Amino acid sequence: MSKNSKIENRGGVIIIILVAMLAVMKVVNSNLEEKIARANYKHVSYSSWYNAKSIKQILKENQRDYLESLRGTGLVAEDKLEQLDFRIDVTDDLIRKYEEEKTEILLGSNNIARSAWSQDLNGEMGKIVGLRAWEDIGLKTRSLVTQIDIGILFLQISILFGVLGLIINENRKLQQVFTLFMIGVGFIGLAVCFYGYYAIL
Repeated sequence: MSKNSKIENRGGVIIIILVAMLAVMKVVNSNLEEKIARANYKHVSYSSWYNAKSIKQILKENQRDYLESLRGTGLVAEDKLEQLDFRIDVTDDLIRKYEEEKTEILLGSNNIARSAWSQDLNGEMGKIVGLRAWEDIGLKTRSLVTQIDIGILFLQISILFGVLGLIINENRKLQQVFTLFMIGVGFIGLAVCFYGYYAIL
């Protein structure tokens, strides 16, 4: 077997490996993009949930302020003051409850004391991931996708060098140069992909 044939065979095998790695990275990237879409959906969902609690809290605060101002006017009969004070206390309790629920929705159940859990998710307590956590997941995953995209670009360039090395079979030195470029750029591409993946774990 001639040296050119050996180079071509070796280059062909390396190209096949690089194509396989490229396919794997594209599948990984596709899964990560689905994770980003889910994180974005959850972030929007939790934001709406948080805002709904804020609106309810503001309404109750306005109601309490009205009741307190009503009490301060002296227009309420003495025998009705106890009932009015009870309504103010109930409203205050609801305001505190909404504040606790907002905190759990914002930070997540794992980031607050178990005794402070106040919001259930599908009937289960302690299952809130948290608005900030979903935002962090989305940002980190987007960063990883960008990193892997760069690695994929390097892999595609390395495959291009490999194909050029196979085409140029008349010039052995040039063929070797393209083969070395293919190997070098391919390793860079894989290193960038794996570095990004492990850095995020």
